[in-house]
Amino acid sequence: MATPRNLDARLHSFVGRLPSSPADRWLLRLTRSANHGRLWLVLGGLLSLRRGALRRGAVRGIGSLAISSALTNVVLKTLFRRGRPQRVEQPSERTLRRAPTSSSFPSGHAASAAAFVTGLAMESLPAGAALAPVGLAVGYSRVHVGVHYPGDVVAGVAVGASVAAATQHWWRVRPTEPARVRPSSTAPALPQGEGLAVAVNPRSGPDDYDPAEDIRRLLPRAQVLELSEEAGGEQLLGTAARDGARALGVAGGDGSVAAAAAVALEHGLPLAVIPAGTLNHFARDVGLLAPQDAVDAVLAGEAVTVDVADVNGTPFLNTSSIGAYPEMVRRRDRMAGRLGKWLALSVAAAQVLRTGTPVELVVNGRPLRVWILFVGNCLYTPRGLSPAWRPRLEDGLLDVQYLRADLRFGRTRAVLATLLGVGEHSRSYGKFQVEELSVISRSGPQRVAYDGEMGKPATRFRFGKRAPLTVYCCRDR
Repeated sequence: MATPRNLDARLHSFVGRLPSSPADRWLLRLTRSANHGRLWLVLGGLLSLRRGALRRGAVRGIGSLAISSALTNVVLKTLFRRGRPQRVEQPSERTLRRAPTSSSFPSGHAASAAAFVTGLAMESLPAGAALAPVGLAVGYSRVHVGVHYPGDVVAGVAVGASVAAATQHWWRVRPTEPARVRPSSTAPALPQGEGLAVAVNPRSGPDDYDPAEDIRRLLPRAQVLELSEEAGGEQLLGTAARDGARALGVAGGDGSVAAAAAVALEHGLPLAVIPAGTLNHFARDVGLLAPQDAVDAVLAGEAVTVDVADVNGTPFLNTSSIGAYPEMVRRRDRMAGRLGKWLALSVAAAQVLRTGTPVELVVNGRPLRVWILFVGNCLYTPRGLSPAWRPRLEDGLLDVQYLRADLRFGRTRAVLATLLGVGEHSRSYGKFQVEELSVISRSGPQRVAYDGEMGKPATRFRFGKRAPLTVYCCRDR
């Protein structure tokens, strides 16, 4: 009965006896190009030129490659110490000039290839699928040129793919499915947008995109109202509601959406959210990824109802915070394109906490000394300092998370916990969920941030939930 080691040797021998072909030269070049991960670093650099999923995939792939390379070459090769296959007479097109002398098990080339491709596929499945054959070819090339057994390559692929998958612990992949929300049938269908008044923030989103022009084309009978220094969104939409608008709309970022939501709630009207901002957190959570998504829902009269939170009378749809969190997020977003979200968050946390000042608060009657107090409209995930999305938008809860400042070496603990991806398990981190929240500042007046906007300084804050908001959205998204 053949043992795994004997089978490995027989497969290696079989590959070594394959007749010469033009593929020999290309496989030799491919295996050389992957030395020290150069092939994947170049591909990662090219992919990172494109913002979005490709850049995130490149960052995740290169990070996974670095970790798997260290694990394979420093740890696993030292533990297993398997000898390289014996060299046999082969055509020069299939022979490396310098045979590697390190342990054969597992294959570092295969581990790096699998780590990069898997990391890329986690963020962009089409891109990962396109490069998967290249990764497999790199792995096979190590057997073809005679420096690895097939088992070495299989083990390397398993190590690299596992490392990439484990990066979810530090940096979660954002789900493609929107949050679950309650269906509602109270929104009127508006043919060509008739009866809809849309406030457009021309300063939101890319400089080369005009949302007003897009809305006029998609909804020719809608009333398009452009914000100006003289007239803000709340004023324009309030006037339109009093003049008989059947529904309100907003094209802008999260701050503009929150302001429009306040008017819609006041007048009992449904809201059409047309994603035209930079981040569009609320629109993405609802499932509105492009203007056409909102247009389809307006034409069909389909909507969902979502929770609206409130701080001192001001509604917000996403998050509110007291302390250093707004500055941390601002710095994280500025560096995320270069470093990736997880590493950028760690650097931002170190920068902000190094110069920041703790805040003395009384939270629902409990004294707390914190760097950050975060309040989310519904439960956010992942837990820790990088909340990104919500499984639901109507759970009736406020998600309270905070970073303690009363521990010895609290700043160092917080940064290390963030870097290692164990923030929610650190003693520096606290969390709970409530329906109402009272916060009193003992450190003097503090400014509260909500949905990207800043409120007036105050010493007392009351958080709660308002009546649900009806938002146009096709319910099968």
